[in-house]
Amino acid sequence: MINISETAQEHFCKLLSQQPEGTNIRVFVVNPGTPNAECGVSYCPPDAVEHDDMHLSFNGFEAVVDQQSVAFLDDAEIDFVSDQMGSQLTLKAPNAKMAQVPSDAPLADRVEYLLQSQINPSLASHGGQVVLTEITPEGLAILQFGGGCNGCSMIDVTLKDGIEKQLLEQFAGEITGVRDATEHERGDHSYY
Repeated sequence: MINISETAQEHFCKLLSQQPEGTNIRVFVVNPGTPNAECGVSYCPPDAVEHDDMHLSFNGFEAVVDQQSVAFLDDAEIDFVSDQMGSQLTLKAPNAKMAQVPSDAPLADRVEYLLQSQINPSLASHGGQVVLTEITPEGLAILQFGGGCNGCSMIDVTLKDGIEKQLLEQFAGEITGVRDATEHERGDHSYY
């Protein structure tokens, strides 16, 4: 579920040795399942452990995870990297914004997961986002763009060469094309 590198485990052991007996770490997601989701790590003293927390054993400590965060921490990675600029703890939780869906989930759920986990992180660098509004009986994915994508002159390239290509590859035989439901006329609603 959560991969903690050897260097990160050593780092946590060093930090925990300076804490009261029985203190472990808590790995969590703030605002799980939303575009603002963030993964975090904190100390977890024994009196902060809940009865339904998941316990993951590592070398010299346990990582405690609350039930609300469990589904959003699949494939999470924690690493501790040192270089000439210093040391830093890195947390990657690719499913924090949307819990991974099973391969047999409904098509709309699988498409929405791909949009949230792979497409939207790229669009977010330009202040944009996209959501699935429907999948037609013919297999067309109807998308709604927002933020920086609204009014963007490159939306056709993003839609056809980026998103449609990826959806057609990922969902071959299920998705036949992609259409944009967004009104891209520049105006008060546009983000610049």
